[in-house]
Amino acid sequence: MSGAIGSSTINYALLFQPSSSTSGATSILQALYGAPASTTGTSSVDPIVALQLAQANQTTDIANEAKTPTVELQIAAFTKAVQSATSVKSLLTNPSFLTVFLTANGLGSSVNETALAQQALSSNPDDSSSLANQLSTTNSAWLATAKTYNFYANGLAAIQSPNVLSTITNGYAEVLWRQSLDNQTPGLSNALYFLANAASLTSPDEVLGNSVARTVVTTAFGIPPQLAYQPLQAEEAAIGNVLDFSKLNDSHYVQSITDQYLVQLQLSASNSAASSSIAGLIA
Repeated sequence: MSGAIGSSTINYALLFQPSSSTSGATSILQALYGAPASTTGTSSVDPIVALQLAQANQTTDIANEAKTPTVELQIAAFTKAVQSATSVKSLLTNPSFLTVFLTANGLGSSVNETALAQQALSSNPDDSSSLANQLSTTNSAWLATAKTYNFYANGLAAIQSPNVLSTITNGYAEVLWRQSLDNQTPGLSNALYFLANAASLTSPDEVLGNSVARTVVTTAFGIPPQLAYQPLQAEEAAIGNVLDFSKLNDSHYVQSITDQYLVQLQLSASNSAASSSIAGLIA
């Protein structure tokens, strides 16, 4: 399926066929959308090159992130909280636990919402009226996390396995690593997340309920933020019209979307910088 931006229909899969020249894809996109290779006041780093470097160095860089003193202390506090917990409630209200656990599971923005986290994650994920299910309408990570660990049915056993602990702490280090990349190339964290998780998306509702996937898709295909104020059916139609869900297990197709997302971000930053410069001259 081709994606529509404005009145032009562009087949992104064709634009992003694998090539030995990374800058070639960027040049095509820059020619189509006017994004400059570098602009005063914005990052001069080619976002597609930055993404490929991040992918190539991911394993080593995540391991290094986990070894930094701050992260080591946070992981140690998380592990201690799990080992000393006497109940699910006490664990799910422990700040040291929540910092690592929620961040690793895509809920980092809620690390200070202790009461909400405790109630949502201890609720029954199989009950359609449970808090985890209610929250999933705006953030699917709540229900996904509640289902994965199922504290409601499994109690503390859900979290005490060494393999589970390792998965969570590695996930925490990965999230911090991805976030650090945004300092040089805005949007790189979202791009890496989408590359890793796009295949699990099977419907417009799953995209709309996943804040990162929603951001990547709407930005890449030029869908305006005002979509959020439209009826749900309109939102679903907008996503369904541009995204071919049957291709989300095709790495080239998914890569094309993330590349377009990063270039659109660079273009937006360039336009903002230009507007600010003009405003400064007029003032």
